[in-house]
Amino acid sequence: MANKLVFLGTGTSQGVPIIGCNCHVCQSNDPHDKRLRTSAYIEYCGLHLLIDAGPDFRQQILANSISQIDAVLLTHQHKDHTGGLDDARAFNYTTQQGFKIYLESVVAESLKREYSYAFEKDKYPGVPEFELHIIDDNPFKIDSVEIVPIRAIHYKLPVLGYRFDSLAYLTDLNYISEESIERLKGIKTFVVSCLRKEEHISHFSYNQVLELCDKISPEKVFFTHMSHRMGTYEEMIAQFPENIEPAYDGLTITF
Repeated sequence: MANKLVFLGTGTSQGVPIIGCNCHVCQSNDPHDKRLRTSAYIEYCGLHLLIDAGPDFRQQILANSISQIDAVLLTHQHKDHTGGLDDARAFNYTTQQGFKIYLESVVAESLKREYSYAFEKDKYPGVPEFELHIIDDNPFKIDSVEIVPIRAIHYKLPVLGYRFDSLAYLTDLNYISEESIERLKGIKTFVVSCLRKEEHISHFSYNQVLELCDKISPEKVFFTHMSHRMGTYEEMIAQFPENIEPAYDGLTITF
C-alpha cells in the first residue's frame, strides 16, 4: 500500500485570506486560494503522523475525516505550528492514552509554558494529556519505523524538517547547511515552504527555493507555507516549472 501525504494547510502564520486585506488573492473565490496554517498528515509504513498542529488543527482534522494520529512531529515552537494542541484532548478520549509528540527540548519547554495547565501536578479534569518524546537532528524511530530529521534555520531559530524515505518535508527556513542538503539527496518528492517572490528575513523566497531544488534534484516539488504575495493558484500554475506545483489545502499525494 502506497504511503500518502495530505496537505491540511498550506498558508502562512496569518493564513490566506489575511484579515482586512483586499488584494486579488485574498479576495479570490477559488478554493485553492483559501489556505489554513501549514500542517500535513502522513500515512507512512503503517503509521498515522501529523506534522505540526497550528491554530486550525481542529478544523483540519474534521475537514479531512482523520480519526487516528499515532504521533505528531513538531518542526518548531512558533504558534502557527503548535497553537492547536489543546484539541489533542479528542484523541486522549478515543485512545485513552497520552498524545505522542516528537519534538526538540527547546520546543518542549515552550509547550510547558504555553500549555502549563497540561503539565501541572494536580491537573484540571479534561485537560490534554501529552506524551513528549525528545529528539534532535539524529534519526529516530517510532515503533520500528525510522524517520530522518533535517536541520534548518528559521532566521536564528533552529528548526527541523523530516525525511520519510523518498519524501522530505521542510518548512519555515531561510538557511540550510550542506550537511542537511546531503540528507535530502535521493528524494523523489520534496515539500518545501516558499513564502513569496521577494526575499524575506526568515523564509526562503521563490528563487532561493529554486536554487535549493537544483542542488537536491527531486522529481517533484510541492510548495507550501505560501503567502498571498505568491499570487493566486492559477497564476502560480501558469508560471512555475513543470515539476513544481503549489500545494493546496486538501491535496493528497502518494509516495
